[in-house]
Amino acid sequence: MAEVSTVVQQPPEFIEAAAKPYITQLQQVTGALSQADLSKIFGPQFVAGLSPLQQQAQSTALAGIGGYKPFLQAAAASAGPNAYKQFMSPYQQDVIDTTLQGFDVQAQKGAQGVPAAAIAAGAFGGGREGVQRAEYQSSSDRNRAALQAQLQQQGFQQAQQLAQKNIGNQLQLGQAGQAFLGQDVGALSTLGGINQAQLQAQLSAQQQLLQQQLNQPLQATQALGSGITGLIAGYPGSTQTQMQPSPTALQTALGAGATLAGVYRAFS
Repeated sequence: MAEVSTVVQQPPEFIEAAAKPYITQLQQVTGALSQADLSKIFGPQFVAGLSPLQQQAQSTALAGIGGYKPFLQAAAASAGPNAYKQFMSPYQQDVIDTTLQGFDVQAQKGAQGVPAAAIAAGAFGGGREGVQRAEYQSSSDRNRAALQAQLQQQGFQQAQQLAQKNIGNQLQLGQAGQAFLGQDVGALSTLGGINQAQLQAQLSAQQQLLQQQLNQPLQATQALGSGITGLIAGYPGSTQTQMQPSPTALQTALGAGATLAGVYRAFS
């Protein structure tokens, strides 16, 4: 009858000696990792806030909102029906009076020529001379009124043009103010963004360092485990099962005889 024998080969003792502390260490580091306070390496403290320049940009923008309104109000006031009056020249009446005085002087000189014209026409001292004098005076008065109206119209047009120009100036000032405000806000925002990006890079680097410090024990333990696994692969354990036949009666007798012969030789 055959006999079954099993032979088990264990890895070398030095591998087993290294594996046991590794398991304990792995349990410790994974336990510590599971209980770690993640709020120390994740959270809003690692998000860069607005830089001082960005805050200044916001304040400047808020302060400048609606800054154009006074200019619009001034432009609206200048667009009223009586807006031209404030642009009327204070010397206009003096100019009109002086011009009309010169006209009157010339008109008087012209009036002196009426009698001469009447004499030449043979109507001196008669009704025809009176008619000529009346016609001359009427024509002179019309010309004087027309000249006065022309001077007044010129003054009104100049004042109206100045009023329109003032409206345009107010609108341009408002637009220019808003444009300059936008440039200031844009410049502050750009520079502030650069500072914020730099701060964010520093916070991200700090966060990465904390994460690495937290994971370093586990990574070191995993590296150790990888090494032990490699050793086990080089010295694998095994289990072998052997089938051996049972000794026959002859083999048993021969074995006993050999034993007795050995005993006899020992005592002879």
